[in-house]
Order: sequence, then C-alpha cells, then structure tokens
Amino acid sequence: MSALPRAHELGLIGCHVCGLVCRESGDLHDAACPRCGAPLHRRKHGSYMRTWALLIAAFIFYIPANFLPIMRTVSLGDVDDNTILSGIIELWVKGSPDLAIIVFTASIVVPMLKFLAMGLLLVTSHRRTGWGQRQRAKLYRLVEFIGYWSMLDVFVVALLTALVQFGVFSLVAPLPGVVFFGLTVVLTMLASMSFDPRFIWDSRETDD
Repeated sequence: MSALPRAHELGLIGCHVCGLVCRESGDLHDAACPRCGAPLHRRKHGSYMRTWALLIAAFIFYIPANFLPIMRTVSLGDVDDNTILSGIIELWVKGSPDLAIIVFTASIVVPMLKFLAMGLLLVTSHRRTGWGQRQRAKLYRLVEFIGYWSMLDVFVVALLTALVQFGVFSLVAPLPGVVFFGLTVVLTMLASMSFDPRFIWDSRETDD
C-alpha cells in the first residue's frame, strides 16, 4: 500500500458529504465543495472524540435497554411485561424460533458487534496501524449498512401498539426499555457517521 500515491500527494481532496473528488487550491481554511458547498478538509475535525463520546453514550443506554421491559401486553386481565431477552425466549417457546432468531440477531448480536467493530476501528486508526486497511474499510461499510436493521425491536413494538388494540380484550403498550434501545441505535448510527473512514488509511508506514 505504501507504493500507491496518496490523495494529498496528487493534490486531491474528497468531500465527506457528497463524495466529490476536488482539486486542492492552496489553503483549505475557507475551501468548500463546488457541488454541495460543504467545507473541505482532509480529515473530520474532532472525529475521534465525537465518535468515542457517542459510542460510550450508546453503550450506557444499551444497559437499561436490556434490563428494562420494552413492551406490556394486557390480555383478558393478564398483564405481561417483556424485556428484549424475555420476549425472545417467549417467541422461541411459543413456536416461533425463526422470528426469535431474527429478533435476537437484530437486538443483541448486531449492537454488540457494532460496539466491538467501532471500538476496533477507533483504536487501530488512532494508533495509525497499517494492519488490514482494506478489511477495516469493508468493516466500516458493513457497520453503516447494518445500522438501520437494529431498529427492528422498535418497529415491532410500534406496529403492535398500533395494530393490536381491541378495547378491553387486549392492549399492547411500549415501556421505557424501548426508548433506551432506540437511543442506543440512534447514537451508534451517529457514531459511525461521525467517524472519518479516511483515518483508516493513515499509518506511520505511509507517512514515512
């Protein structure tokens, strides 16, 4: 990778908003993208601190999201509060293993993998290591792609709340857990958006 020319060596800079490749013209202090008007800079300012802050906040919200109930089901006087994990177990026991696996993947596996992946990207980029740069770039794109699917639990609760309303016979209501889970998903998406993937390609070897 060190034999390949870098963008700044060719006098090029990419807009982080629309992706347009622009020609550098002297001082970048007041430079703007000719297509979208966004300020041009080689790397996002404060990207590390902002991404770490969002990721840590998302992890803090993820703890009550798993321990607090996300949904209350009332049917013929029977009140049942479900957390994410108890809802998955109930789906499995009541004969819907496929749906239980989907919810488990979207609500447990995906958020944990996003925390690990973003933490790996932040640590390796900050240390400016040249290890697996292509693989880390693909990992970042994967994190961005799967981020929106983590909202599955929120969508399920919203749909059930809107559809399963039969007066005194049945009632579905959202509980605080779904708010914390929604905040977790939003903050992890913001964390991936605030991270500048161009940091992946910075390494001590290429600088030398």
